[in-house]
Amino acid sequence: MDALYARISGNPAFHALQARRSRLAWTLCAGVLTAYYGFILMIAYAPDTFRKPLHADTSVTLGVVWGAAVVLVSVGLTGMYVWRANREFDRLNARILEEAHRAPLG
Repeated sequence: MDALYARISGNPAFHALQARRSRLAWTLCAGVLTAYYGFILMIAYAPDTFRKPLHADTSVTLGVVWGAAVVLVSVGLTGMYVWRANREFDRLNARILEEAHRAPLG
C-alpha cells in the first residue's frame, strides 16, 4: 500500500489536482466569509439600513432579505464546489488512481 501512495504522491497530475482543488476551495471560502462578515459589518455600522421594511404594507425588512441572501450565497457556493468536484475533480482523481494501479510495483 505504501508503494501505491508513493506513486500517487509522485504523480505531477496529483499535485496539479491538489492545487486546483485548494485554489477553488479557498476562493469559495473567501466568498462565504465576505458574505457573512459583510452582513455582520452592515449590522454593526448601518443597522438602520436593515430595519427598513421592503415596502409600506409589510413587516419584512431588508435585514431579513439580506440574511436569507447570505444563506443562499453559502448554499450556492457549496453547490458550485460539488458541481465542479463531480464534473472535473472526480474524473482527474480516477485517472490518477488508474495510472497508479497500472504502474509496475517497486
